[in-house]
Amino acid sequence: MILKRIVLGVFLITGMLFNAADGSAAEKKAKVGFVYVGPIGDHGWSYQHNVGRLAIARTFSDKVKTTYVESVPYGADATRVITKLARSGHDLIFTTSFGYMNPTLKIAKRFPKVKFEHATGYKRSKNLATYSGRFYEGRHVVGLIAGKMTKSNILGYVASYPIPEVIRGINSTIIAARSVNPKIKIKVVWVSTWFDPGKEADATKALIAQGADVILQHTDSPAPLQQAQKNKVWAVGQASDMVNFGPKAQLTAIIDDWNAYYINRTKAMLEGTWKSQDTWGGFKSGMVKMAPYNKAIPADVVAMAEKAKDGIIAGTVHPFTGPIKDQSGKIVIPAGKTADDGMLLGMNFYVEGVDGTIPK
Repeated sequence: MILKRIVLGVFLITGMLFNAADGSAAEKKAKVGFVYVGPIGDHGWSYQHNVGRLAIARTFSDKVKTTYVESVPYGADATRVITKLARSGHDLIFTTSFGYMNPTLKIAKRFPKVKFEHATGYKRSKNLATYSGRFYEGRHVVGLIAGKMTKSNILGYVASYPIPEVIRGINSTIIAARSVNPKIKIKVVWVSTWFDPGKEADATKALIAQGADVILQHTDSPAPLQQAQKNKVWAVGQASDMVNFGPKAQLTAIIDDWNAYYINRTKAMLEGTWKSQDTWGGFKSGMVKMAPYNKAIPADVVAMAEKAKDGIIAGTVHPFTGPIKDQSGKIVIPAGKTADDGMLLGMNFYVEGVDGTIPK
């Protein structure tokens, strides 16, 4: 019995040593954390950010451990989750929704040795960077396509929250659409959520009932696309290629590609070259891409869309080129001028062709 206890003790001690060694090895890995506003299965915004996280894991498998928390509401829950990540040894934390801006800034001040990156925000500090995509470039392209594909001259837009990013997308869409079809109007239904398939589906039904035959969205589930297919109208995918949810309905999709950005920023963190900065990438950087075009789109419309995309990349086309009027008819961007980034980032008005008012 004594011998058995001695042997058991040796095994226990050996096991503890091996576990300690394994833990030490694990601790040597840098930790990169992500906070998502929706589930990773939303097939939209959070899904694409998680694709970027997986790209980090593949690229730095021996040097980096990645973690994520999904479906994190704004407010106290966000503060709690971000704080927990900072306290648990994460070296770099990405918070991936506009509503996380103030909690991220506050927590970054409390944890100066941790590096933070916030998507779509504008507040930075020494250890807090910001980044986003110029999604309005993609919306310019889909606006041109929608302008040519609509028969009712009514576009429908399922919108999340009345922040500049979303308002900018609505305006970019209708400006492009009216450039090829001046009779077009766009109707907007605000759902006050990023991800709620039920609300998104109901909003889509309401827009179709009002005559919309092309559905666009700035929400994250494929519900609008699915409803569009059921009602035999066109739609545009959001954040990822959603074609499997509505192969007959999807004209194309605006794809958010975060892979290169996340890999580069993780590499900078590992090499000690990371610095706070603001990044706003579009077609040119590859952060914004277009999904394949529906074969039902006429060849000349596809050519027009590709020409516009190429022009944006070359700098010869800008989606917000004057003259542009707001809803009241006032010139907000004069002829021959383009909106600067300050106007785009703070956009709080509708342009001509948008029905309704912006919620307060």
